[in-house]
Amino acid sequence: MKKLLSFACVAALTLPLVAADKNKDPKKKDASADTITHEQADQILDELRQIRQLLEKQGEANAKAGAPAGPARARLHMEGAPMIGSKDAPITVVEFSDYQCPFCQRFHTQVYGDLKKDFIDTGKVRFYSRDLPIDQLHPNATRAAQAARCAGDQGQFWALRDIMSAHPEALDLNSLVADATAVKINPDTFRKCVETEKYKEAVKGDLLEAMKIGADGTPSFVVGKSTPDGVDGELVVGAQPYTVFQEKFKLLGVEK
Repeated sequence: MKKLLSFACVAALTLPLVAADKNKDPKKKDASADTITHEQADQILDELRQIRQLLEKQGEANAKAGAPAGPARARLHMEGAPMIGSKDAPITVVEFSDYQCPFCQRFHTQVYGDLKKDFIDTGKVRFYSRDLPIDQLHPNATRAAQAARCAGDQGQFWALRDIMSAHPEALDLNSLVADATAVKINPDTFRKCVETEKYKEAVKGDLLEAMKIGADGTPSFVVGKSTPDGVDGELVVGAQPYTVFQEKFKLLGVEK
């Protein structure tokens, strides 16, 4: 997560600020149209301060523990999050994903399908989707995360998620609208939802929760026993092969 913070800080510090110039020639093009205002910059810096505070608290907690670090644990409440599989499945997997991340694409195209066939579709595992867009590296990631939720308004979250996860190179708005239309989503309603950033705060909430549990890369997973309101499990960072999930499920008492 320190790497993510560094990227965020660099991005914020390099953003130009708008300064009022009473003597500028009104006939000349206003370059400030391509910059951000002081108010917007303050908002960015405020969010960075929140990130830093979360990281400092996490570091202090780790330092006080003093003991050799074992696998990181996380308990998540998943009410309202998109889920596929049986709600009564004994094991829960939560993925924190960035739709523009090539490693997330690798997981989706090489691993997810087999996990779904062997464990999710058979009622042994329920799978939740959460967002961890890293905008400093992937400028279309937040738009895609919001687009998936907009698709969910029309009952097509997983259909559009599958398309975006497999094609991280095609996340511009026009491509998203075309893909949404292909899965029977009303394009006008969908476009308005994305353009108005209806789910901006919801996506930001996922990002902050990922930071709280120490998810410092994408994809990140929490794998563990299902609880009535979510999961209590182990944090796993990175695009893992099928066998890693299979072994973790086995340790939790579930086999193919």
